[in-house]
Amino acid sequence: MSNAQKLPFEVLRARRAGARLAAVQALYQMEQTGESAKAVIREFMEDRLGFGPDEEPVEEADPDLFKSVLAATVEHQSQIDEAILKRLSKGWKLARLDATTRAILRAATAEQIAHTELSRAVIIDEYVSLAHDFFDKTEANFVNAVLDNIARDIRPDG
Repeated sequence: MSNAQKLPFEVLRARRAGARLAAVQALYQMEQTGESAKAVIREFMEDRLGFGPDEEPVEEADPDLFKSVLAATVEHQSQIDEAILKRLSKGWKLARLDATTRAILRAATAEQIAHTELSRAVIIDEYVSLAHDFFDKTEANFVNAVLDNIARDIRPDG
């Protein structure tokens, strides 16, 4: 049995939420600085997802999920951006979206692609929750609607 399987559900949930937040932050940083995923992952693992002196995580974040979401975003970038564009109003470009909104949509779409073992509803709920942390209700509702439609496109079977 792995260490993750021994953790209580609420701890696992908190670690996944931390990983998703870190993934959104990392994608934002990559876009703003032009740094590679490898460099940003290394920085986050050393500083933001690092371990303290007692070998305990400094932050409640699942490093495997964090790395997986970033890797999937890079690997499936074209598919992800096409899926997002398909669900925006006609004529809209990704550049019209706020950079944080783009990062949330990309991370959530990447997770829908890479983590089919997780329900699409759970993934959407987690990223909409992040949107509420960053934005007002209108923007969070926009993120919810776009993600719901993208998930139906990518994983029509639910």
